Amino acid sequence: MGNCQSCIIRKFNSLNKLTQSQSALLTERKTEVAFKKGEVIFSEGSHLNGIYCVRTGNCKMTKLSSNGKDQIVRFVRDGELLGYRSVIVKEPTSLSVTALDDMAACFISKEDIFEMLHSNPDFLLDIFKSVSLDLKNTSTSLIDMAQKSVRERLAHTILFLDERFGEDEEDAINVHLSREEIANVIGTATESAIRLLSEFKKEGLITLRGKTIIIKDKKKLEKIALGF
Repeated sequence: MGNCQSCIIRKFNSLNKLTQSQSALLTERKTEVAFKKGEVIFSEGSHLNGIYCVRTGNCKMTKLSSNGKDQIVRFVRDGELLGYRSVIVKEPTSLSVTALDDMAACFISKEDIFEMLHSNPDFLLDIFKSVSLDLKNTSTSLIDMAQKSVRERLAHTILFLDERFGEDEEDAINVHLSREEIANVIGTATESAIRLLSEFKKEGLITLRGKTIIIKDKKKLEKIALGF
């Protein structure tokens, strides 16, 4: 079992505020779990018994809309925490989480989380900062959905994915999304997403290779994302 005190991943989330004794205790109590690509980590409406610290892999957070389609509202990558808002407010989860590729994570029970929140004000403050940032990002996304055209949203999403996941050795954005998933991010029909991706390719903005996207003209994408 990995040692939380020497774990590089925890440096990227609120767990870096734990004391040495808390980290040592966490090493003894946490559970290491794995998820296969496409596996649901938890579903909307679930009652969680703890939170997940993602060690490797990426996942998507989705909300079931009134038309029965899943709207992708957020992506989570290694180094981030899952489920902390629902655990803290003691409410069912408002989103579903699905692995985009094979994932490894550490599960921390809600009893241990509350014990650390009560005894460590720095950890408590950092967790609430994360919750506040999530709310801010959600508000920004809602505004973009309401004010930007589908073309603008697609350009913005491609740039966001590039910044979020980086690029592989072949300069492709390092996350593989289906056309349907891209459509679910930008809030449009799959056919519209396919058409717009083809337009971007013809315009020399991107190159498509299966589920991967290579950005060819970032400056033009930025202009489109801004409405120019």
